[in-house]
Amino acid sequence: GTNWSQQAYLKASNTENDDNFGRAVSVSGDIIAVGAFGEDSGANGINGNQADNATAASGAAYVYRRTGSNWVQEAYLKASNPDVGDNFGSTLAVSGNSIVVGSDEEDSSATGINGNQNDNSMPGSGAAYIFTYNGATWVQEAYIKASNPDAGDYFGDRVDISGDKLLIGALWEDSSSSGINGNQMDNSLVDSGAAYVFQRSGATWTQRAYLKASNPSTNDWFGSGTVAISQDTAVVGAHLEASNAVGVDGNQSDNSATNSGAAYLFFLDDFIPPP
Repeated sequence: GTNWSQQAYLKASNTENDDNFGRAVSVSGDIIAVGAFGEDSGANGINGNQADNATAASGAAYVYRRTGSNWVQEAYLKASNPDVGDNFGSTLAVSGNSIVVGSDEEDSSATGINGNQNDNSMPGSGAAYIFTYNGATWVQEAYIKASNPDAGDYFGDRVDISGDKLLIGALWEDSSSSGINGNQMDNSLVDSGAAYVFQRSGATWTQRAYLKASNPSTNDWFGSGTVAISQDTAVVGAHLEASNAVGVDGNQSDNSATNSGAAYLFFLDDFIPPP
């Protein structure tokens, strides 16, 4: 109607010191997801043992569903490869019956979709995990890595999902390419940052675009402040970008306004080639 009221007060089902429950939150219709990147259990997957605390700061996420005006916890989500300090749940987003959870300090050197999760040879490369509700339970649908993972890129530090499209930021990615689908491999522009677009067909996810700023620079952290996607439009923040341009499409090249920040808008036709 016209008045707001508090409908629920949510806590984890395994509340403990320094779990940081509420560090990330998202809502879509009658589903809420809450991240707790400091949660410590060694459980993996869905609704595992919450009580062992064997894997410090592995992180967790919690799913709540509303029926009428009542909220209940429906799922306790963990990574399929939990590890100490992975920070699963540091960021997350819900869209319909899908949840994406970021784990920006995950360490594997896998690339792309559903690669090898177990080598841990690339500290802080980062990962993201997609969970879907099949009508009866939540399941992990995909384990997602960058196409160019590298140590300390923090892929998954920011995530968003809209229907079958997914946007993931990697604030400390280092390539000097600009624009869309450039060279990912040079690593000559430290912490310039990148973002990645993925699209789902059926239950299969594919990387469709590698996004960089049109004016990448060292320490701009493109993909850091936030990323957002809505249908065919993606926006990526770079809160340490340094130009003194004002408004829309100004001069990007002077870099005389340190950490003034910028945002970049991408449209579907820009990053998905026609069939």
